[in-house]
Amino acid sequence: MDGDRSDLAMVLDLREVDETQVAVVGGKAAHLGGLSRIDGVRVPAGFCVTTAAFRRVMAQAPSIDDRLDQLSRLGPDDREAIGTLSAEIRRSIEETAFPDGLAAAITGALARFGDEAAYAVRSSATAEDTPTASFAGQQDTYLNVVGPEAVLRHVSRCWASLFTDRAVIYRLRNGIDHRAVHMAVVVQQMVFPDAAGILFTADPVSGNRKVATVDASFGLGEALVSGLVNPDVFTVRDGEVVTGAVAAKHRAVVALPGGGTQEVAIDRQRQEQPALTEEQVVRLVRLGRRIEAHFGRPQDIEWCLVDDDFQIVQSRPITTLFPVPAATDEENHVYLSVGHQQMMTDAMRPLGLSMWQLTAMAPMLEAGGRLFVDATRLLASPASRAGFLEMVGKSDPLMRDALDTIVDRGDLVPTLTGDGGPARLPSGGASIETDPAIVTELIERSEASIAALRRDIATVTGTALFDFLLEAFQEHKRILGEPLNMQAIMAGMEATWWLNDRLYEWLGEKNAADTLTLSAPGNITSEMGLALLDVADEIRPHPEVVAFLRSVEDDGFLDELPKLAGGTEAREAIEAYLDRYGMRCVGEIDITRPRWSERPSTLVPVILDNVRLFEPGAARRRFEQGQQQARQKAQEVVTRLRALPDGQQKADETERMIDRVRTFIGYREYPKYGIICRYFVYKQALLDEAERLVRAGVLTDREDVFYLTFQEFHEVVRSHQVDDGLIRQRRDAFRSYQALTPPRVLTSDGEAITGAYRRDDVPAGALIGVPVSAGTVEGRARVILDMAQADLEAGDILVTTHTDPSWTPLFVGIAGLVTEVGGLMTHGAVIAREYGLPAVVSVLDATRLIRDGQRIRVHGSDGYVEILPGSAAQEEERR
Repeated sequence: MDGDRSDLAMVLDLREVDETQVAVVGGKAAHLGGLSRIDGVRVPAGFCVTTAAFRRVMAQAPSIDDRLDQLSRLGPDDREAIGTLSAEIRRSIEETAFPDGLAAAITGALARFGDEAAYAVRSSATAEDTPTASFAGQQDTYLNVVGPEAVLRHVSRCWASLFTDRAVIYRLRNGIDHRAVHMAVVVQQMVFPDAAGILFTADPVSGNRKVATVDASFGLGEALVSGLVNPDVFTVRDGEVVTGAVAAKHRAVVALPGGGTQEVAIDRQRQEQPALTEEQVVRLVRLGRRIEAHFGRPQDIEWCLVDDDFQIVQSRPITTLFPVPAATDEENHVYLSVGHQQMMTDAMRPLGLSMWQLTAMAPMLEAGGRLFVDATRLLASPASRAGFLEMVGKSDPLMRDALDTIVDRGDLVPTLTGDGGPARLPSGGASIETDPAIVTELIERSEASIAALRRDIATVTGTALFDFLLEAFQEHKRILGEPLNMQAIMAGMEATWWLNDRLYEWLGEKNAADTLTLSAPGNITSEMGLALLDVADEIRPHPEVVAFLRSVEDDGFLDELPKLAGGTEAREAIEAYLDRYGMRCVGEIDITRPRWSERPSTLVPVILDNVRLFEPGAARRRFEQGQQQARQKAQEVVTRLRALPDGQQKADETERMIDRVRTFIGYREYPKYGIICRYFVYKQALLDEAERLVRAGVLTDREDVFYLTFQEFHEVVRSHQVDDGLIRQRRDAFRSYQALTPPRVLTSDGEAITGAYRRDDVPAGALIGVPVSAGTVEGRARVILDMAQADLEAGDILVTTHTDPSWTPLFVGIAGLVTEVGGLMTHGAVIAREYGLPAVVSVLDATRLIRDGQRIRVHGSDGYVEILPGSAAQEEERR
């Protein structure tokens, strides 16, 4: 049927529609139409009342526009107002007469099924059952509806269910316009099954695409969906049932002769009988694989069994599964999350992903808006496996445990013979002298290269810019990959490990390097945090400036400052800080994220906290105090070592290693700073190019290019043509990816492996993590997911998902740190040690398990966090 007629028709047979017509028939009907076209798949006959009918009803319903306006202005937590307005809208829809001819069209479609037929009447929203959103259970379904009048009444109820409280709140939380979603209604001949249930064509828990799970119970599937019964559960792999658990099924939901459904007791002798035979389970999964292949992604399928024949009543994508990186072969692969190594597990936009891929030192694959590296060859080679696992363990013990699980299982990674292939571990190569001039030389080289980049890029535009950048990326990688650069980084890290291992062995000192590296020279990230204390010193004497900053709401405030007493000095201090550090931001590896120079208001709350919490000169005192503590610790361990057997030799080795760690550990932070400096230069040039496209009428908004890869952006500049549909699609995909949690380790089967801590040396109920900065501290937990929303008091403990260098300005005002991601040498850990903050990282679900305002104790030497008694009352008061 042609598109024009589809747009106008108010009733369409399910056999007339497919997945391309979501806007006309909604997600559920579109999937049912697609299902009905698959060979061997039986779908109950029926039709769809299209969105055209819904739009006409909405146009006729009184006061709908005013109420929708009111609804859109509410917050998702304003439950009472949402409930009142939603009920008014539903009532208005249900009381609105059917458009001309619609009732006759529906009753005419029913006539072919006979007067006594029963129906399932199901909502089908345009935003439902799409690959990027799951609205499951938000709109209504009515079973065993008998007679034309009842069907018409339930069609109205389905329209109204677009405005149930839960559907409205979901849209408000996800930024979906109420007017952008329309409702169609599916009317199907009712199926009276012997058994019913759900088939997942991928394991919904592990994500494994090769494992299917079947839940089954007697009667209608409503008993299972509503939680009335525990279903039989079967898992199937490679065409065989590998596990089967038969539940005692005491109740079932059945259809009543006159319409509606009823809950009934199951005969005692049937209660523990399986709802399906193993042969039926395997046959159902085979059918599910056919459906999955048709839709191109794993499916959540509702099925009914009638006389040993399966009928499919619904199929939707499983939107909670993390996507798998695309592979060019059929071999097994093991992928490691780059975000967990870079302290940024948020979804990235396409331009950010492609830029990181083009500038990274190793090949990276994209999935779910995140980047992964393929570790299969390193794991498969006996020559490289042990060293690789050791390196991963130092970075992230949970990732190491996940990889150990895969290796020990022995079913995924082959063992290579011979030399293990070309896979090589990153290495610093030959050792270097402990010479501060090496660090100075490396920094000078990097700064000279960045200055040349700024100079040379200034005059390059159009397609020539992209050619220039491809060459710049090679220079970018050359600087990072210089042997001396890697040697300096590894020297500091290896000296840290040496000190921790030896001083624990010789003196029983845990994490001694934490104190020995306090206020190490040349750490660009720790200097960044202290420098913002100096900015606060410039602002604190000027009360008019402080009062003005408390009211700042946009990024134009710097232009207003000179109008105030002391404002010129304040502006100069902030701008000097931005000149040095303004290329940084939260999530800075994603070039599309707004930098501090682009959004300076981000820093205002932190500056105000520094004004309030610190006295003048705090930065200098903090740094000098750290230096003194490090010197005292060095004298203490050396003195204690001299008293041991072979003590003078041990003391001499330790002094040399302390000198080495303080020479090089600060440089650990500089290469990332250099990368982000370059990224800001790249970004400014690319945005200038995007602005030219806006002026030429090619783009609507310059940030549209964030949803193109670097290569696609290049092509748009060349052709002056852009696919607006692609940009819309990428925006939707990015929004869906933001809701996903990336796994540390992901297999090509789609299995997400989290890893676990194998420890029994912590108190019951404690949250286990990685000890990265020594000491124990007790205080109020501040669970902060957005640095701009920080509101800290002295003594607070920061609890967050991950901290990249941009979080460092907050570190000067806190007493401890807990994160969900991180390792011994990641940025947050390094800076926590620099500042002497007890810290535990890689604490699974810390931001969920620890409530904002609870009192906690952080054991930074032993790697665990305790939630203290009395916190519950405080939490209740907070709520």
